[in-house]
Amino acid sequence: MSDLIEINGFTNATLGWKAWLDVVKLDSATPEQIAVLEESHPKAKVSDYYLFLVHQPEVLKQRSIAFNAIMYAPGGMPRAERELGATVVSRINGCVYCASVHAQRFEQLAKRNDAITEVFNNPHTAGTSARERAIVDFSIALTSQPNEIPPARIQALKDVGLTEIEILDLIHSVAIFAWANRLMLNLGEPVFDQTGG
Repeated sequence: MSDLIEINGFTNATLGWKAWLDVVKLDSATPEQIAVLEESHPKAKVSDYYLFLVHQPEVLKQRSIAFNAIMYAPGGMPRAERELGATVVSRINGCVYCASVHAQRFEQLAKRNDAITEVFNNPHTAGTSARERAIVDFSIALTSQPNEIPPARIQALKDVGLTEIEILDLIHSVAIFAWANRLMLNLGEPVFDQTGG
């Protein structure tokens, strides 16, 4: 990982997350719950987040299918830009845990962290290029005022070179983090000083 960033309570450090409610214990999980955990995420069996959500295995299964398709599907918007959008949404929503995870992913994919420093410092002025600024601005607007996105906001993305499929990818990534942040913020809290997330 690149240099540690800690700004305004946000960080690119690896954090843990602790559920406030009871999680499913692996030794008493059903075969269906185990199967859903195994297909959801490599660390799902040791993550309070997944171990709580697997109380409803079908919901977790569908959530993981949608999340993985939105964030990891080939083609469309470059993955680093999807991660930038996710980081911006998490910063605006105040989700320290999600912001840390997606800041790290952006850095791994983009091989730089300047945009993350800017997002953590002040998302309203962040972006190292016109394209990044447009992505950040749109992510803020869709997060803050989802019912007030005029055609001009979409045109601003086209004006910096985003294709229609890239715009759809950005909307998907911003929208799923409106949901993901709310789950993380209302079901538990980040745990700092982790070595393995």
